[in-house]
Amino acid sequence: MWVATAAPRPLKFFILAGVFCGFCLCLNAQPVTPTGPAKAPTRQEVRAAIERGLVFLQKAQNSNGWWSTPDQPAVTALALTAMNLEPTQRFRRSRTSEMNRGFDYLLSCVRPDGSIQKAGLANYNTSLALMALTAAADTNFLPVMVKAREFLAGTQIDLGVKGTNDTPFDGGVGYGSKYQHSDMNNTLVAIEAMRASETMFPKDFPAAVSPVPDLDWKAVVRFLENCQNLPGTNTSDRVSTDPKDRGGFFYYPGHSMAGGVTNSATGRVALRSYGSMSYGGLLSYLYAKLSQDDPRVVAVKDWLRANYTLEENPGMGQQGYFYYLHLLTKALTASGEERLKLSDGAEVPWRDQVAGRLLKLQQADGSWVNPEPRWWEADPILATCYALMTLEMLEWRMP
Repeated sequence: MWVATAAPRPLKFFILAGVFCGFCLCLNAQPVTPTGPAKAPTRQEVRAAIERGLVFLQKAQNSNGWWSTPDQPAVTALALTAMNLEPTQRFRRSRTSEMNRGFDYLLSCVRPDGSIQKAGLANYNTSLALMALTAAADTNFLPVMVKAREFLAGTQIDLGVKGTNDTPFDGGVGYGSKYQHSDMNNTLVAIEAMRASETMFPKDFPAAVSPVPDLDWKAVVRFLENCQNLPGTNTSDRVSTDPKDRGGFFYYPGHSMAGGVTNSATGRVALRSYGSMSYGGLLSYLYAKLSQDDPRVVAVKDWLRANYTLEENPGMGQQGYFYYLHLLTKALTASGEERLKLSDGAEVPWRDQVAGRLLKLQQADGSWVNPEPRWWEADPILATCYALMTLEMLEWRMP
């Protein structure tokens, strides 16, 4: 069982913090190394680390308003979201010049179809930008937000006969055109953005855009099932029957970033489950409003407690490590877990462990960075955004 001693905070708080980047940038960095048991960090120490990270972000902004690259507004959206989730909420109460430039840049990326993008990855960039606009809690952004929701809803995959979920990719979201296949991570950020922003629209919002555009949530759940290693629910011939994979998630139907295992006798490939997408799967089920005792939710929780570690992204090593810590924190928080009971019966203070890990890995300039460049985590801006949003979630529950 999982131990929960307090009700979870509303999902909106935790939704405003999750992302992923599907391209690479190599920078020099210190290795991410395992750490042993350590004294739990104090709230003061966590806030100090958050402040150092925010100072780094403020200094790293381009004079034109963007962070890291002008071609992918999602990175700027991440920085703005991290600033808006700062514990004292000082950035939300009084926007700094950095934030104003950042939001001006995001708005300059809005296209007539409602997407928020510059050079492709339309759904990914639009989803992250929508979350940043939501985090600002500014009703002036509502017209842009409703168009962004309309765009995302319109790109939900339905490749076969409309409304029948007759292909394994139906119900999910991909990087751009609805004619491209869907995947777990683009689906996750899209449904996070939709759940976060849905509460922003007042009941008297202009009737011309009522009801507010939304996803087909039943179709979303069916797509999630097609990405879970759960025989019986997922009927694909690539679903793993190995107990070590049962309940976990892979990247999209027929493909796992962690690879697969080939049966030498039959040639059948069984996909491996891995850490970041399994936490993403749990989050996605929660956003789709499945109950905690739903067998699909129970199965992924069982996989996660059997594979809990802060030394790596299980199945991926150091690849996507900071994103893994971010999704772990978000999923366990949204699920209401205070102490996590592992499959061997041990209970771990996961909050203290994650906070201690991130404090140890912070660089002298306030940033975080991963020497493993996959998914752009060698970019200190991206890794710092992940770390900051993780610490901000942890700080909320600290004594």
